[in-house]
Amino acid sequence: MKEHLLSLAKYTSDVEQLQPYRGKLMQQQEKAAHALVHKINQIVTNSQATSLILQDLAKLLVQEFHADCCFISTTENDECQALLEIKWCIQPFLAAEKSRDILLIHKLLMNSPIAQCSEEPLTMEDIKKITHKYPFIDQSLSGNIPSILAIPTSISGNINGLISLIKFQSYDWNESEKYLLKAIESSCALAMAQVSQIHILNNQKQSLHKANQHQSLIKQLTTLSLNNLELNKMLQLVITSTAQSLEADRGLLILLKYTDPTFRNRHKKQVPQAKANVVGAWGKYQETANPEEVRKESFWLSECGLCQRVFLESGKPIMMDKSTEQTENWQANPLFATEDFPATLLMPLENQGNVLGFVVLQQETARIWQPSELNLVEMVCTQLSNAIIQSQTLKQVQNLVDERTEQLKRSLEVQAKLYERTKQYVEQLQELNELKDEFVSNLSDRLRYPLTNMRMSIRNLRLPGLSPERQARYLDILESECTKEINLINDLLTLQKLESHQEEPQLETIDLNTKIDGLVAELEQPFSEQGLSVTVDIPKEPLKLQTEIESFDRILQELLNNVSKYSERDTTVNLQAIHRVEQEVDQVIIKVTNVGSGISQEEAAYIFDKFRRGKGRWTPGTGLGLALVKSLVQHLHGEIAVESTPIQDSSLSQICFTLTLPQFSAPTNIHSSQ
Repeated sequence: MKEHLLSLAKYTSDVEQLQPYRGKLMQQQEKAAHALVHKINQIVTNSQATSLILQDLAKLLVQEFHADCCFISTTENDECQALLEIKWCIQPFLAAEKSRDILLIHKLLMNSPIAQCSEEPLTMEDIKKITHKYPFIDQSLSGNIPSILAIPTSISGNINGLISLIKFQSYDWNESEKYLLKAIESSCALAMAQVSQIHILNNQKQSLHKANQHQSLIKQLTTLSLNNLELNKMLQLVITSTAQSLEADRGLLILLKYTDPTFRNRHKKQVPQAKANVVGAWGKYQETANPEEVRKESFWLSECGLCQRVFLESGKPIMMDKSTEQTENWQANPLFATEDFPATLLMPLENQGNVLGFVVLQQETARIWQPSELNLVEMVCTQLSNAIIQSQTLKQVQNLVDERTEQLKRSLEVQAKLYERTKQYVEQLQELNELKDEFVSNLSDRLRYPLTNMRMSIRNLRLPGLSPERQARYLDILESECTKEINLINDLLTLQKLESHQEEPQLETIDLNTKIDGLVAELEQPFSEQGLSVTVDIPKEPLKLQTEIESFDRILQELLNNVSKYSERDTTVNLQAIHRVEQEVDQVIIKVTNVGSGISQEEAAYIFDKFRRGKGRWTPGTGLGLALVKSLVQHLHGEIAVESTPIQDSSLSQICFTLTLPQFSAPTNIHSSQ
């Protein structure tokens, strides 16, 4: 029993003696880790090219861990797809099968949630557990796949890459190597993050550069369209600028010459008889597309299946590459040299449904055309089509210099107007939206105020002990506000009916003199109560007018009602009627003039809109009077305008509403009225 205790004490003493050794081992590992981190930082700091950082890092890790190969991948925004990939191997010519299997395992680890969540380096045994769901990979593990030590890198808890160290022979990675790889993980993550950010920045710079190139191309096209260049010279400049801007390897501009003059009436799926002539060419390498030589080339449309597809597929752009399914009917003409330029974009030049030719852009390698690039090429084709048609038109009238100059001037004016309208389109939409909001708000106010007064009157009528006089007063308020509500609704319904043009006016012949005299007689007393006097200026001879009596009466009533509200006290309102013949059309012009606060040009622009009133004018009303006047005038096929003229040495202005109506019309039904 004593011997057993002694042996136990001896064993305990041996364990205690191992402690200093383990501490020393840890110090050596930490020292090695610090040294390796320092080397990594030097690579990041001293690398002359950012593209070499990952390559130098992979080479350093191969040397430090005595590995045979190293794979490094970086990701963006914690996504599984690799942003950058680099491989460094001590054997320059690694077997294709072995390299493919290593890359497959590396990518599976990049996409494995288990591998991404691992905080410790992964060995071959760990990888086999992760990939047990993939039988075809498990079979390869026993053959071509060597020993691997991998670790995901992360910043702030987000995975940003993966490092895989490979040995081409079976090998058990020891704890010191695992510790060292874990210790440098954060430094590698920082280096990889820096490379990723620079890569993203470079991509953004490239995108900006392309955008600038596209903008420059648009400016060049605009300049070319304004310069009076010879057509062939302009076409060559356009295809050169387009191909260079889109970084294509080759560009061709082909025009068609139809032998069938009646081809415009062709069936949609019919291929015409036409000859294709190259009128512009540009090549990245002079020997592949000499403009002088290529421009001499031509072929019949029947000799090019690629061009025929444009007609059979309703003018859609054709994109072809090595993966495109080819048949004998779709073979391109030898001019396209598809063996040298397998990636081809063919965009038709169209004008009013007629194909004038093609713009061809080709690449030596596969290329995916972005929607913005296709839109740009389509815009170029539209500009070219317009230029070609314009040139052909000018050739037909080149002996008439004056007419040609005038046509060009009108064309430029139209283009300027179209450009200006396009520029103001968004502003107009915004303004319409604001007007809609203002209309809804004003309509709500006009409906709410009468209802509020009516509700107040009803509540007061329910009060006990109310005197008959107050009851009568509240009932008058109810009737007045109810009448306002009914009039507002009727006016809105009338406006809607007028704006929908549902009915033609029912015209009757009236004596305008009698009508005006009667209307003035009715308003003389109300006007005089407001301190206003009325003068009438009408022809001595009776003036006949064919009009819709109800609409005509409402127009004059609303105009005079508007005048009574906004006229300065102790001023004169003038009502004038004139008979005028203009362009063999008899017209009746009625002017209503008063003196009051002036109407600015801004107010005059919307004074006839619904619920729109002049600034600072708080006179009660629905805001529909002048809008209804305008709709009724249009209903009677007339016009109305307002003019405000400042009075000298006064803050007031003379406001004149001018109503112009046809004296005689050709209505469906005409009645006579005395």
